[in-house]
Amino acid sequence: MPTTTLFILGASGDLTSRLLLPSLAALLGKTPKKRVVLRGAGTEPWEADRWQQTVQTAFGDVADALKQVDIADYVQADVTDASAVAALVEGLDENTVLYFALPPAVTAAAIDAMEGLTLPEGTVLAMEKPFGEDEASARDLNAKLLALVPEQRIFRVDHFLGRSTLLNLLGVRLANRIWEPVWSAEHIEKVLIRFDESVALEGRARYYDKAGAMIDMIQSHLLQVMALVAMDPPSTLHERDLRDAKAAVLRATHVMGDDPAAASRRAQYTAGRIGERELPSYRDEEGVDNARETETLAEVTFEIASDRWAGVPFVLRSGKALTRKHSEIVVTFKPVRHVPPGLDGTPADGGRLTFSLGPDEMHLRLHVTGGDDPFALRHEDLVADLGEGQQRSYEEVLDELLDGDVALSVRADEAEECWRIIQPVRDAWARGATPLEEYPAGSTGPDGWATSHGS
Repeated sequence: MPTTTLFILGASGDLTSRLLLPSLAALLGKTPKKRVVLRGAGTEPWEADRWQQTVQTAFGDVADALKQVDIADYVQADVTDASAVAALVEGLDENTVLYFALPPAVTAAAIDAMEGLTLPEGTVLAMEKPFGEDEASARDLNAKLLALVPEQRIFRVDHFLGRSTLLNLLGVRLANRIWEPVWSAEHIEKVLIRFDESVALEGRARYYDKAGAMIDMIQSHLLQVMALVAMDPPSTLHERDLRDAKAAVLRATHVMGDDPAAASRRAQYTAGRIGERELPSYRDEEGVDNARETETLAEVTFEIASDRWAGVPFVLRSGKALTRKHSEIVVTFKPVRHVPPGLDGTPADGGRLTFSLGPDEMHLRLHVTGGDDPFALRHEDLVADLGEGQQRSYEEVLDELLDGDVALSVRADEAEECWRIIQPVRDAWARGATPLEEYPAGSTGPDGWATSHGS
């Protein structure tokens, strides 16, 4: 049974106990042939039994998976201190995944502290987004990482890329003749990629108030989803071919019409009610600096300047404190060229293909006839249940990491391109060219933000 060491920096933090360890438990419960040595480092002065208890609690209902885990040491350490990091590196085994479960600024400082160190053969560095703060800082961070390990051993985590729905999208797109020939501007009118959330700030002001909806979601996750939707079919799904195809899309992406003020919208929630919860306005949330004018809802329209996609608007939208969770990819097809007279009704489009992310479903909206009037057009949705998928978003990420496969991670050039793509919008917002609108918590967004381009 192959064994991999997973060494978590930030082991005493929320990300580890809430996401990483439960996802590892779920993964090992499904894949009994994996074995993991689990090590941790953090700022808390934990004894060995506290670390063991944390792991055991996180494994919860899948406690049998603990048989595949060797709970090794926990070290109290400041990972931004060069001498402390050198001591950690000196004790690394070969084929260790060094996971930076840390805030981005701390991760960057830890990478600085590792400068000049020699890592054991096979060491993989894994880190959370965002990767840098802009294109220049992302390029600088990538250079420091590449001085430590090759690109094929750097895993920039985007847990969206491990979602089963996105992987199902690849199968639908690439293995069905009904879709492959029509996946272009010749037949597709527009694409919406939306991730609306009903949760509000939830105590994340320290990070979120500096990032906002655009950097938190659009700059990272949703641009990566767009790249998967829009890429040319790769030769294989191995890491180089897949990431080359995605990178080509991102290089061709720009703000629609090169007019960021017209192609973007932003808003912030005010006091409201979601279900049984009364929510304060974002401005009144603890830790918020109102001078930043942080958006909690953002929408940007992009174009991919390529033969396949020129002219097609790709609308990327994400927000918090909305009426309900609504995560989907909606591909709207152009109307047919001619509807014969005698059919009652003129369809507004040529049908829609929707992938819902949780529950994992695929909807195909068709215009059909039948019923009382056999010549009257109406809509019918064909629904395919894509299964439960992975219940924890980090399962696929950890599966790839433990296998040493970086195909579902973000490559250096992709990270830099994502910052380049949104920079004109950041600049427009900074100079006030796009007003900050408002919407009540629990609503669908500001008045006038039509969602007719969605489902």
